Amino acid sequence: MHEPNNPIVSPVAMRCDTSYFIGIDIGTGSARASLVARNGEMKASSTKDTITWRDQHDCRIFEQSTNNIWEQICTAVKEILKQSNIPATAVKGLGFDATCSLAVSDFDGNPITVTKGSGIGIYGDRNVILWADHRAEKEAELINSTGSIVLNYVGGTMSLEMEVPKILWLKKHMDPALFARCQFFDLPDFFTYKATGDNTRSFCSVTCKCSYVPDKGWQPDFFERIGLGELVDDDNWKHIGAARGRVQTAGSPVGRGLSQKAAEELGLMEGTAVGSGLIDGYAGWMGTVAARYMENGQLSNVLPSLHESPHRLAIVAGTSTGHIVQSRDSLFVKGVWGPYRDTAFPGWWMNEGGQSSTGQLIDFIITTHTAYPELKERAKQEGKCMHIVLLDVLGQLRHENNVDTYTELTKDLHFYPDFHGNRSPIADSRMRGSIVGIDLDASIADLARKYYLTLEAIALQTRHIIDTLNAAGHDITSLYLSGGQVKNMVMMQLFADTCGIPVILPKSYSEAVVLGAAMLGRIAAEGAKDGEDMWKIMVEMTPTGTLVAPEASSTVSKLLDAKYNIFLEMIDIQKRWRRKIEEASH
Repeated sequence: MHEPNNPIVSPVAMRCDTSYFIGIDIGTGSARASLVARNGEMKASSTKDTITWRDQHDCRIFEQSTNNIWEQICTAVKEILKQSNIPATAVKGLGFDATCSLAVSDFDGNPITVTKGSGIGIYGDRNVILWADHRAEKEAELINSTGSIVLNYVGGTMSLEMEVPKILWLKKHMDPALFARCQFFDLPDFFTYKATGDNTRSFCSVTCKCSYVPDKGWQPDFFERIGLGELVDDDNWKHIGAARGRVQTAGSPVGRGLSQKAAEELGLMEGTAVGSGLIDGYAGWMGTVAARYMENGQLSNVLPSLHESPHRLAIVAGTSTGHIVQSRDSLFVKGVWGPYRDTAFPGWWMNEGGQSSTGQLIDFIITTHTAYPELKERAKQEGKCMHIVLLDVLGQLRHENNVDTYTELTKDLHFYPDFHGNRSPIADSRMRGSIVGIDLDASIADLARKYYLTLEAIALQTRHIIDTLNAAGHDITSLYLSGGQVKNMVMMQLFADTCGIPVILPKSYSEAVVLGAAMLGRIAAEGAKDGEDMWKIMVEMTPTGTLVAPEASSTVSKLLDAKYNIFLEMIDIQKRWRRKIEEASH
């Protein structure tokens, strides 16, 4: 068969006979749409920036707008159709993934303002409390004091980044009459609602972020105890959905597909299948863990099977980092979210670890250092990325200090990376960062050392999360990476060396998550109903990855083990010091 773009074949006829799927990935700072063929090949992609509002008087605040995001999605979808010259009739399904942010609307889908002040609760664009928003600390503390069964499914401690603490914060700050007209969505569910007009929720969103208990559903006593009894609504749960079975596994068809209004705005056909959504990290899991991989230039003979999936930890590493693993049985892991049932596959369970600030932390360490202007200028003059310049500096330092590795170069520096609190496995938003071993050096050499030290600290914390998962019954033997940090090969090698297991890199660091969203569209269009059918689609659509094996020398392995033990000590020391200050303050 000729390729669709072969001039001797009628392009329209060919393309209409071929099925394509659209993935829509709503990240922290942008919305992306990609057109994907049945074999996983990306035909076109478009990314549009979205607006995030901050509060100059309160660093905890991050807000967005579903109107702004939807406009950018519509623009991106129209662009990929135009780029590919593929007709809307050939698009058989689409899927959404998004950050685990709280969207608020009235019962007609009109946005409700979430900004503190006189305008809270009125109609307005700023209707999303972003995942990174930490305003609901007191509300999370109240929830964590209840001892409710819902806490068993979030590692024992609910994060202030989840949706129920934010909803409780809104109730405390909003006029009761305005609060009563609100409905609340985890962001992926809002966009399947926006696209279809159907208010069915996803297991991924309600179990992972909204306190829906696997096999048991909403817990009225929990909501009443924390002061959100009105959400129960005589067991109708109209404010948060998912009542009486109106909740679906990933990719199952939502409603009757695209509504007429959404289809017109997107440039697609009314009735196009829309798959139930996923939180972005879970879409990253879907878009990576079924990959085969190249090792030493040869395709591995390891065939990905559904049975193998519990050994593969997906790590989606961007601004923050998520760690997601699937299991046949429910495994309760202290300080790690889950277990969540039916999140992706019917009948399967998942656990989710995370680091609240990783890519963001790397940028922070670089841009706040005194030598940053010098680094920026040097990168400009040399025509290099700043990370490459820092590696050049580290290479020179390694030569000058007569050591073989960067780990040996920084062996007397110790870094604890929780500048924005700990998500896993300590589950303590009060944890803060620290560096031990600094001296009176403000040079670019000092910046280079601290840059590498940051990468090392993120890798050590990844090991902490993996060790905690495995101690609770998981058996993780490989890491499947996606996200912007994949570009940093020094960091990827650090992951392999620090954790002592291979890392598999995707064909494209930036496409894995949106590919997972496109898979949801295919699952919906083709009616895949069980894990085996869904896994088969994942295998067919996931490009071959590349394996990075551990290669640390015995010297470096011993240093990394020692630094890992020091890393754990730094946690204990910080907690002990906090208790001493608390005791002295009373």
